[in-house]
Amino acid sequence: MKKFIWFIVFVFLINLFPVCVFAEEEKNTELIPNAVSGLLMDADTGKIIFEKDKNKKVAVASMTKMVAQIIILEKIEEGKIKWDDVITVSKNAADMGGSQIYISEGEKITIEDLMKGISMASGNDATVAMAEVISGSESKFVQLMNKKVKELGLKNTQFKNCTGLDEDGHYSSAYDMAVIARELVVNHPEILKFSSVYEDYLRENTDDKFWLVNTNKLVRFYEGADGLKTGHTDNAGYCLAATAKKKGLRLIAIVLGEANAKVRNSETMELLDYGYQNLKVNSLKRSGEVVKRIKLDKADSEIVDIVLADDLNIVENIDDSNKEYEFEVKISNIKLPVKVGDIVGEIIVYSNNRKVKDGKLTVIKNVKPLGFLQLLKNEFIDLVSGEF
Repeated sequence: MKKFIWFIVFVFLINLFPVCVFAEEEKNTELIPNAVSGLLMDADTGKIIFEKDKNKKVAVASMTKMVAQIIILEKIEEGKIKWDDVITVSKNAADMGGSQIYISEGEKITIEDLMKGISMASGNDATVAMAEVISGSESKFVQLMNKKVKELGLKNTQFKNCTGLDEDGHYSSAYDMAVIARELVVNHPEILKFSSVYEDYLRENTDDKFWLVNTNKLVRFYEGADGLKTGHTDNAGYCLAATAKKKGLRLIAIVLGEANAKVRNSETMELLDYGYQNLKVNSLKRSGEVVKRIKLDKADSEIVDIVLADDLNIVENIDDSNKEYEFEVKISNIKLPVKVGDIVGEIIVYSNNRKVKDGKLTVIKNVKPLGFLQLLKNEFIDLVSGEF
């Protein structure tokens, strides 16, 4: 009798399991059905929410330029170039075909305007001009781009040019593009100053004023969208790396190989909608919140408050409730002086004994070492009081 009962249970499970798997696959295939590949990522953690052939090597057209943008922003941050620097356009840059902002040989233009041209109009001429400014030639700049890709740990990307024009051996993947987009918005957020603008002008106060309209229509028509990069060539089809932020949650959507711009935009918005319908942000602690008080010897403040450098947020499924978290605070060996913003430790968040998040810690106010006379006075007081 027992064997018969177990047999019935076994048959029931065998029949049930394929139904469950199919339901999950069916739900996933409802998203971006016309795309060759794609991915949805939480920008804060890098967690993948949805994927479709994420590692497939494909042409990605002008989404290539996101790596060029990373390098440009790094040079700005390092002080190697400045936004108001004026460069002279070469014949090579001016002669670039495809998407362009129609700069001419010998024209003088600021780096800021070139970045506008790359970010909004996907200008091939603007990208090559910047490549020449930074590396002297496009080929040397492409070497920098491929080096950056390796630094990001990406294995399915290789570039032959800086523009994304079709070329044998020039490819990336949905996952790699998402990581590149995340690098931009998380570590170089100044990109959003350019990518979020729907329309602007080049040479605005001249007779050659040129109207720029963002190729990414989501920044106008999708709530919270503020980037990031479109792409289109014959080999790549219509592609888009989109990012949006709503209710504290920033998502990155990658859609590759669509048949036309309308479907590309529509499916990208559906992908973002899926994320916002199924995820929420749980704000665990706020920046500036005191998490520990410590004593510092030979400091002008004997007791120092250690605070969060940034908000500590966790992305959860929308139906998660009463989830419990534990916190571990680790303080570094602090060397004086220390300023507000200096990282002095970390806070680690655990759920079910598994690390799910970490955050950086700083001081609530600047702390300086005591001067010689104050140290001498303190030692005298300790000597007199017997505390030595």
